Amino acid sequence: MKPSAPQPDDDVDVWIDQDRCTGDGLCAQLAPEVFRINIDGLAYVVGDDGEMREAPGARVRAPAKLITEVWESAVDCPGECIYLAVGRDSQVAGGGPSNPTGGDPES
Repeated sequence: MKPSAPQPDDDVDVWIDQDRCTGDGLCAQLAPEVFRINIDGLAYVVGDDGEMREAPGARVRAPAKLITEVWESAVDCPGECIYLAVGRDSQVAGGGPSNPTGGDPES
């Protein structure tokens, strides 16, 4: 059972675990303003300044108008590597296990 989707008025941070990324590119197709495929073939998040964040565990705030697309990207990600933090306290991962640190969700 999938966790419920965040609402457009929720504060949602998103990040990707590149160790799990399959490079499928679905996220970049659904929300290109938030996700981009790098030269290494892996997906990364993009800040509101348009710059890709390449540091491990780098988070960006998802634009309210794209919450649905970001959520769908996380839920449908074949690598289960896209994680969302909704609000200040609750942790939600769309496709993978909850991972509040942005590191390896298995550790």
